[in-house]
This record gives sequence, structure tokens and C-alpha cells, in this order.
Amino acid sequence: MSFEIKLPLFEGPFDLLLFFIERDELDIYDIPIAKITQDFLHYIHQLEEMNIEVASEFIVVAATLMRIKAKMLLPRPIVDEEGNEIDPREELVKHLLEYRKYKSVVSELITMEEQNLRKEKRGNVIREIKKLAEISNVEAELQDLDLYKLLKAFERAMDTYIYESDQTAHTILQFPYTIEIQKAYILSELKIKERLSFVEIIESNPQKIAVIYNFLAILELLQSREVSISVGEGFNNFWLKANIEKVAS
Repeated sequence: MSFEIKLPLFEGPFDLLLFFIERDELDIYDIPIAKITQDFLHYIHQLEEMNIEVASEFIVVAATLMRIKAKMLLPRPIVDEEGNEIDPREELVKHLLEYRKYKSVVSELITMEEQNLRKEKRGNVIREIKKLAEISNVEAELQDLDLYKLLKAFERAMDTYIYESDQTAHTILQFPYTIEIQKAYILSELKIKERLSFVEIIESNPQKIAVIYNFLAILELLQSREVSISVGEGFNNFWLKANIEKVAS
């Protein structure tokens, strides 16, 4: 037999805390921190058992709840500068009240959006009816047609054609280069030759984009220590040599 388990998903950790408070009819200003922490951690453990990734914000709030619980267990209360006792739950209650306020506003906005989406613009009904009548009455249009209207229509059509013909066209070319391909090319060349100069790599494919990809590939090979570099003779020239120990490992 197989069992199907369904867990309610909440938009965030404060949404989950409000659910527990409303479910158990708790006083939000006097939260039983031990019980709500236990319920919160139990929900997170259920998600982990079902291989559901727990968001970092849930983990942060769980840690906050445990910290508040630990402070409330301490025999020495925390006081402010005036000597008044500070409730460790005060900041949590403040965030919950603020979240509940915005949540109620958002729910009202969602309802208003749904109602407005079901509505359609009324518009000017008389104007729309006249426009539809003009389109459907082909004979009336032909009776009012003259040479001037034909020339104006032809002029507008030619202007549109010229405008569309002058539009700038952009062609995107996909180059047959990637950093991984160029890394493999350089390593294959170093298997044939003991060392390889950057000038040789450029001369093999002098295209600008190829030079850039080859240079980026060399940087990644140096970072992974698959090759070593030494300065050669000439302007902007250096030699590459394969790191045999790194390649073998």
C-alpha cells in the first residue's frame, strides 16, 4: 500500500507562524514561544523528510525562535537602560503584526484585480456602431470613392513601404567557439609539442573572436593549474607548458 501525504505550502515563515497563531487561537501579544517553536520545527522536519528544499528564510526564523526560547529560559531577565524588563518576543511580535497588516492589504488588492479583470471597457457605443456600419456597407464606401482618395491611399501605402524598407536589420552570428573547446584544443596541442607560444595560437586562427576565446581558455587553464606559463622572447609573447602532474591527477 502507498500513502499520499499532502502538506500545505506557505508563502513565507511569517505566514506559517500566523497560521499556527490563528489555528490555536493564540494571543499574538503573548505567544507561547515553546509551543510555536515546536510546531515550526516539526513543519520544517516534514519538508526535509519529503526531500523538499527548505528556504533559507525559514531556517533564519527557526533560529530566531530558538534564540528567543533560550533567552526566556535564562534566569536573569534582559533590561533596558531605564531598568525595564525587555520581552524577547517583542521584535517577533512587531514583525508578525506588520506582516499581517500587509497581507490583508495584498488580499484586498488581489480581489480588486480579479474583479477588474472580469470587466470590459464600455467605450462609446454609438461611435462603435457607426464604425461597424461603415465597414460593412461596401456599396456606400464605393459611392464616395474618387481619384483623390485613391491617390492618398496609394501615397500612404508607399510611405509605409519605404519606412519598412529603411528599417535597420541586425544579423546575429553564432561563432563556433567556446572556452571549453579552446581549452581542449590547447591541451591537445601541448600533447604534441613540449611547449606552445601564444603567437602560434594566434597564427593558427587570427580572427579576433578566436583570439579572445583562446586567451580566456588560457586563463582558465592557468587557474586550474593544468598549464604553466613562462615569458618568451619578443613583444607580448609567452610560452605555455602542460602541467603533467595536474593532468594525470
